[in-house]
Amino acid sequence: MSLIIPEERPVGARRSGAVEQQDLRNAGLKVTIPRVKILDILAGNAARHLSAEDIYRQLLESNEDIGLATVYRVLTQFEAAGLVSRHHFEGGMAVFELNRGEHHDHIVCVDCGRVEEFNDHGIEQRQDAIAAERGFEIADHALILYAHCRRENCPHRVAVPPTV
Repeated sequence: MSLIIPEERPVGARRSGAVEQQDLRNAGLKVTIPRVKILDILAGNAARHLSAEDIYRQLLESNEDIGLATVYRVLTQFEAAGLVSRHHFEGGMAVFELNRGEHHDHIVCVDCGRVEEFNDHGIEQRQDAIAAERGFEIADHALILYAHCRRENCPHRVAVPPTV
């Protein structure tokens, strides 16, 4: 495990997506089995946006003895420490993603709930210009686009059974 010097990068930001126990220490958190297991799930999952229930299900599938209340508590600690970001997309359920240190926006399919991340330099520049024209400097922002997937055979779309 490589030593991470706190001044090198923001808390929670990762090199090459690696999750390290040192990240917990740098965030002022004790390294515990539940924290490491939850951090591993967040880092190793192809779907970057997971609910507490998703994480809990994966822990159960791995025969880990970590309760749902512990998952919620650890995620809240991670959020306070800057290791994860919490999002409330359409439907109201909170989902979490690792803070990898780079800004991105989201597009959410209103049909299946799939979330895709994107970064568009032109949008970022336009937002800065709009804020400046009105006498503001953006401290932070979140852009979430809600859309219908136009792919004919979207693998994420929930199939609707035919009516008889």
